[in-house]
Amino acid sequence: MSNSNELGRSEVAELTGATIRYRDTGSGPPVVFVHGLLVNADLWRHVVPAVAAAGYRCLAPDWPLGSHSIPVPDADLTPTGVADLIAEFLEHLGLTDVTIVANDTGGAITQVLLARNPQRIGRVVLAAADSYESFLPQPFTLLPQFARFRGSARLMTELLRYRVIQRLPIALGWLSKRPVPAATVDSYLRPSRDSAAIRADLRRFLLHAHRRYTLDAATRFASVTVPVLAVWAREDKLFPVSFAERLVRDLPDAALELIDDSYTLIPEDQPELLTQRILEFTRLHATP
Repeated sequence: MSNSNELGRSEVAELTGATIRYRDTGSGPPVVFVHGLLVNADLWRHVVPAVAAAGYRCLAPDWPLGSHSIPVPDADLTPTGVADLIAEFLEHLGLTDVTIVANDTGGAITQVLLARNPQRIGRVVLAAADSYESFLPQPFTLLPQFARFRGSARLMTELLRYRVIQRLPIALGWLSKRPVPAATVDSYLRPSRDSAAIRADLRRFLLHAHRRYTLDAATRFASVTVPVLAVWAREDKLFPVSFAERLVRDLPDAALELIDDSYTLIPEDQPELLTQRILEFTRLHATP
């Protein structure tokens, strides 16, 4: 469970087949954050306070991607299922003209959401994300095959107890340029380590993490009408800038901003620069 006080008060949303815990702070136009695999809302702990202070309501859920605290055994955890869960979350809270800010795996799910159910979305920030053939990216492409074996999630979460393992490319080493604080890593990894039900959720998602979902979403990019900002790490080791350039070419109203001195987890490596880009973009595309 996310534990950063900077994210605001803790709430729960009772959705179809899933209870989602989220943090809520600020007032004004809504900004909903979508994290990736094996992290939770704590990813946004250095972004949300400044965005909220600028006059926005920030909602940072713990999506069921392996670092959530409430098991969702009845939820559809395919990428389309998680995208539909986000759409239902927006509807449940009555949110409209929403800014979605997504990172890593959450960016892939957001692309699926845009292709399936964009009605409540006003604009999107993809802050380094899986896309096209890169879902999941190297070196994580074997995780879905690994997940087919019973006990695989338990083995993975036990190995990730060790800091030396956490800094390997197959863990956080190629995701963040600098080590993530131990307390935050613990917030990311403890739920799946401590709960067999959370590990079962993680395994169900991994079994369906396949590029066919992002490639299918991409076939419908031409119909996406909302503005999209791709914020990419120039040094990204998982998602080359060429993928961001491809997104910008294929989406009708898209722009690219590059960030220096960061890997994929831009909210960890360069939160101030990401916040600046989010605020500039939301002001540029504010609804009159």
